This record gives sequence, structure tokens and C-alpha cells, in this order.
Amino acid sequence: MAPPRLRVLITNDDGYQAPGIRALAPVIAALGHEVLVLAPLYDESGVGSARAGMVGRPIRTATLEENGVTYIGVDGTPALAVTLASVGAFGRAPDVVLSGINRGHNIGVPIFHSGTVAAALTAAGQGVSAVAISIDSDDPDHWPTAAAVAAEALTWIVPEPAGTVLTINVPDRPLDELSGVRHASLAPIKRSRVVGATAPTGEPMIELEPPLPNPVSDSDEALLKAGYVTVTPIVGIREVKDDAAATALAKRLS
Repeated sequence: MAPPRLRVLITNDDGYQAPGIRALAPVIAALGHEVLVLAPLYDESGVGSARAGMVGRPIRTATLEENGVTYIGVDGTPALAVTLASVGAFGRAPDVVLSGINRGHNIGVPIFHSGTVAAALTAAGQGVSAVAISIDSDDPDHWPTAAAVAAEALTWIVPEPAGTVLTINVPDRPLDELSGVRHASLAPIKRSRVVGATAPTGEPMIELEPPLPNPVSDSDEALLKAGYVTVTPIVGIREVKDDAAATALAKRLS
């Protein structure tokens, strides 16, 4: 039996003309799926799940046609793009979301800052399963490797429970040179490469340090460094089933 034809939303945080999204969309379209490409007009890296200013205002768009695929840019964040698609602003809501291919990895606990990952979590909040996929290079040579992994991940996630989310990191290598595929834990926050710095003009700024030499075993950081595709199921904000805080606050206010 042939796989079902899906309406697949493809988004990212690098912009609708970025090479990663243009490498991914034709691969998914070639599988016979209906592809909706909807992504920010400009680079929106690091915006997390922001959707500021989305209610009650027109949203500017632009389009690009390439190899039979229409790429739509929206003046906003990846989370906004997912929201617009989910509520029917661009036709039927998507069956599944692919976010990427992101230029550069998304590893460790700080991925909640990533616009690419947040787009996938926003989809889950709408009851739609999603995959966030990133390649481990700021100037990749092997986009087709990540696109092939994304296509396989799409096939896997479709029958899973609605709202399932994976974040996947792919080494920048030919497909036949990958070490394999491994489940990976998120590298702990203490491994974050973000540090405070001062610009030459005296203003504060944030910089990224080089990767540390001994990453935590079985973390996405360590496995990616060893050449593995890392796969990590994630969830967004959810309630902690513990009323201790509310009880304590109630006592203080009574």
C-alpha cells in the first residue's frame, strides 16, 4: 500500500530563501506529498516561540518559485508561520511539520531558544507532530544528507501519537559516512557555549565559545561529535503535577 499523501508544512528560522529549506522542500515534494513552505522573510534565529504582534494586523508576505515549489516568506517568526498555517491562513492545516534544515546544530538544554525547535513545539501545541532538523555546520557541504534523514523521520513520525516532536541533528557528512543513528540526551545547561562579553564600543554582548573537549557521554553534543545522527524526543511547556507551590503560597496569603 502506498503511503498517504500528506500536507507537510516546512518552515525554519533561517529565512524562506535559506539553502536548508530549499534543499529540504524538493525532497519532500518528490515523495508525493503536498508541500507548504512558510518561513520568515528574514533570519529569525534564536527567537524561540515568539509570536509578537501577530493579532489584529496584516502580515506582509513574499514568494519565491523554484523547481516547482513555492516558498512563502512571512514577516514574523517561525512560530508565527506555524500558527498561521495551523489556523488555515494558507489553506488546509498541515498534517505534519518539518522545521529546518537549520544551518548549525541545535543541541543541549538551551534548544528552547531555537526558532527551529520552537516551531516544532508550536506545532505540537496545535496537536500536530513535528520534526526539527539541524545540520552540524554553519557552512554545510552535505545538505542532501540532512534532507534524506528528514524524509525518513517524516515517515516514522506520521503514525505516532499526535503532538510527537523530535529534534534531530545530522553531521555534515555524506550519507554513507555517518556513524549511525542514536537516541541522545540533551547536553546539560552547564555545557552551554553562551558567554557574556563586551563589544569594542563598550556595550554588552553575547558570544559563543568553542565546543568543550569532553562532552557528556551519550549527550547530543558527544554523539554528534562522534558522527552520529542524534534523535531526541522533546515536549514543550507542561504542568508539573505537584500542588506544593500553590499550597505554600495560599498559606502565605491567608
